[in-house]
Amino acid sequence: MTHHQGTASEIVITKPDNLEVEINSGAMTRLAGVSESLTGSTGIHMAIATVPPGRCSAAHYHVNCESSIYVVSGEGLFLSGEKLDVEEQVGPGDFIFVPPHANHQPVNTSETDDLVLIVARNAPVEIVIDLEGAGRRDC
Repeated sequence: MTHHQGTASEIVITKPDNLEVEINSGAMTRLAGVSESLTGSTGIHMAIATVPPGRCSAAHYHVNCESSIYVVSGEGLFLSGEKLDVEEQVGPGDFIFVPPHANHQPVNTSETDDLVLIVARNAPVEIVIDLEGAGRRDC
């Protein structure tokens, strides 16, 4: 993978075959297209996340940033709340706003299709705290 460090006045286009593989969260994988190491971004990060059928991310929250999520395809639940007891149906075209310190966990409820999400946040690097023993653990 070739990393390209952009400058303040330089446009950087990241091609699909040059995405940055990020750490997995539960069964969810995330590939960044705009990141500090790929583009030199200092105030935004953008990635595509995929949750396989019947699986979920780890229950977690972000300390240092707010996130915006767009559901590209698939169906699922978005768990939130102090004990992750709020379950909202999500599907294609839905936008989700996640403020800092908000517990959350995306869950793919399909048996056959990936849940595909575009994730943007207002920090180049996130600080994630996993919620041990919280949320769905059977996925």
